[in-house]
Amino acid sequence: MTALQAKAKTAGRLRRGALALMLVVAAFTAAAPAFAVNPDEVLSDPKLEHRAREISAQLRCMVCQNQSIDDSNADLARDLRVLVRERLVQGDSDRKVIDYVVSRYGEFVLLKPRFTAKTYILWGAPLVLLLIGAVAMFVYTRRRPPSPADRLSADEEARLQALLADKDAG
Repeated sequence: MTALQAKAKTAGRLRRGALALMLVVAAFTAAAPAFAVNPDEVLSDPKLEHRAREISAQLRCMVCQNQSIDDSNADLARDLRVLVRERLVQGDSDRKVIDYVVSRYGEFVLLKPRFTAKTYILWGAPLVLLLIGAVAMFVYTRRRPPSPADRLSADEEARLQALLADKDAG
């Protein structure tokens, strides 16, 4: 076996090893959110459990604030997951469960806020401010008097007139 073949074989092993390591890391990363839900919280009905997971993925953990209650290990997140499951077992629809949690904790509990009349200003303010700024800049640049550097001096004006006269004559 030549040195080149040995290097190629070693490189192939390294690539396979790196790929296996990436697959293991990806598997643990994908399963990480599932670790927050305790086994005693899981419902026996798979359909209800699926609905509970979908709802809890939309609700913010009020302790962590950057995680859903499905991903959080905080006690409050656990209480909210249990509450969601209890409401589903009682027969509430997904919308009713979310509305119930929002009524208790406010709109902040939603990871994706609703687009309602209350939030028009929040959602529209950046666009309105950008438009006002663009209009203000346009008006300012149109009304601004030309700077002295933009005007020609008397010597430059005479030279320009001479050049224009030479062009017309020639």
